[in-house]
Amino acid sequence: MSNIQILHNPRCSKSRQTLALLEEKGIEPEVIKYIDTPPTATELKAILQKLGISARDLLRKGEDDYKALNLKDRSLSEEALIEAMVEHPKLIERPIVIKGNKARLGRPPESVLDII
Repeated sequence: MSNIQILHNPRCSKSRQTLALLEEKGIEPEVIKYIDTPPTATELKAILQKLGISARDLLRKGEDDYKALNLKDRSLSEEALIEAMVEHPKLIERPIVIKGNKARLGRPPESVLDII
């Protein structure tokens, strides 16, 4: 089993590019299709800590759910935003590459190279 994971959405071009980049480097990451198997709130908190960002920074602000759930409301807590992402995984920015206690967003795909 690989010690590198990628939270992957095969429908996302950046996610596909990031996975291809890892494979070009000879890395076969554990692919987690997070839309089908979303992270728990605890897992998402750990990922945010590894990324060094807040839940708000991980939200996909262009998603319909973002608008429908009024997630731009600045009074919402970190926990409320995490819960929204757990319940609506499309809201999670992707792809996320995780290795040990570090993680990077693959935007652009090359940004994940400094942790592998």
